[in-house]
Amino acid sequence: MTAQFRLSGTAIPADARHMLEEIAEHFAEHASVTRVGETVHLEHEIGAADISIADGTLAIELASNSEDELTMIRTVLAEHLFHFAGEEKFELTWSEKPKPALPGNMRLATVTGARNITPHMRRVTFTCPDVQDFEKGGLHVRLLLPQNGGAPVWPTVGGDGRVQWPDEKITAVRIYTIRRVDAARGEVDIDFVLHEGETMPGAIFGATAVAGDLIGIMGPGGGWMPEAADLILAGDETALPAMLRIIEAAPAGARIRFFGEVDSAAEEQAVSSAAEVETVWLHRNGAAAGSTGGLVRLIRELAPQCAAPVFIWVGCEKAEAVAIREYLKDELQYDRQCMRVGSYWEK
Repeated sequence: MTAQFRLSGTAIPADARHMLEEIAEHFAEHASVTRVGETVHLEHEIGAADISIADGTLAIELASNSEDELTMIRTVLAEHLFHFAGEEKFELTWSEKPKPALPGNMRLATVTGARNITPHMRRVTFTCPDVQDFEKGGLHVRLLLPQNGGAPVWPTVGGDGRVQWPDEKITAVRIYTIRRVDAARGEVDIDFVLHEGETMPGAIFGATAVAGDLIGIMGPGGGWMPEAADLILAGDETALPAMLRIIEAAPAGARIRFFGEVDSAAEEQAVSSAAEVETVWLHRNGAAAGSTGGLVRLIRELAPQCAAPVFIWVGCEKAEAVAIREYLKDELQYDRQCMRVGSYWEK
C-alpha cells in the first residue's frame, strides 16, 4: 500500500522462523496474509506490515495512512509478538520510541442513557469524540472502567509499543461490541449482558450506569464485517451485538443463516436486514451459558455441507470457540479466509 506514515522495528525471538509461522497462522483470520519465502505481508484496513527473517531476527516494516492507525498497528503487533514468545526471552525495539502518552486510539466517553432491551441485555448510550471512527476498522472496543469510585487512571504506551495497563482493581478493562453508531449525534450504543457473579465489572457497569458516568474507550479492532454473499452466523448472547450489527449492515442479495443461542424466548431480539435472513433461536431453557455444547454440535452439522465462499462466523464461550476453531481448521480444513471464530468470554 502507498502510505504516508511508516515505522521500522526489530524483534529478537528465541526462534525467528517459529514466530514467523505463528504470525502467519494467527493473522490469517484477521487480515490478508501473503507469504513469500521468509517474509510475511499483513494487509488490513488500517495499514500493513512486512515481517522478514534477517540474521535470526525479525525485521518489521509498518505502513499506514495516519499516525494514530500506525500506532494501533504497532500496539497490536507488539502485544501479539510478546504473547507468541510466552516465557521465552524476547526483545522488541522500534526506530522511533513510543511516547509515554495515552494510546492514540483512546478517547473518553460519557454515559447519556441506559435501558433494558431484554431482561438480561442492557443498552448503554455514550457520547465521545470522533464516533465516526467506529463505523469502520473493527466491531469491538476495549472499555476502561474505573473501579470503586476512585479517580480514573488511564493506560499509557510503553517503550516496546505495548499498552501499559492500570491495576485491574483501579481500572478494569473489558472487550465489548459497538452495537450502533450515530455519527450525526456523536453517539454509540454498547449492549451489556447482565451476568451474575462477583468479578463481572462489565456487567456491573452495564447494570448501574447512569448519565454522566465517564469511561475510556480504546479501538475499534477485532475484525470487521465479513464480506460474503453467503454467511452463517452463530453465537450466544455475548455475540448478539456483533451478529445483529453484521445482519443490519448486510446488503440486499446476501444470504444469512443466523443462529442465536439464548436462555429463552424472552431474550430474543428483533432481526432486520436488507439481506435474506433465516433466523433460528436456540433456547437453553435454564441451562448455564456455555454448558450445553449446542453451538459445537450446530457447526459440526452445518459446516460439512458448506464450502468456500460460504463464510462461517462464530462467537461464544472460550472452550466452545476453541473446539469449533480446531474442528473447522484441523479436522474439516475449512478455508481460513472464510471463517472467524471468536472467544467472547471464559467460564
